Amino acid sequence: MELAEEDESRIIEMAWEDRTPFEAIESQFGLKESEVIRLMRCRLKRRSFELWRSRVSGRSTKHRKLRSPKVGRGYCPTQYKHR
Repeated sequence: MELAEEDESRIIEMAWEDRTPFEAIESQFGLKESEVIRLMRCRLKRRSFELWRSRVSGRSTKHRKLRSPKVGRGYCPTQYKHR
């Protein structure tokens, strides 16, 4: 699957966000978790990829099935502040 540069950028941003589940990326861009991991491995520097993997591995908010029902939003309401 060929992605536009801005789509790749948004996917990487969503993957870094703690509260955005992989399912949200899949529904928006059609990439499964394994494909997101592959994209991150190719686009990030090695150390950045390792930090990201250790950060998201086992993180319940990255998987809808593991999330608390209290987590209803994919992003923090203060995330997109106007400057």
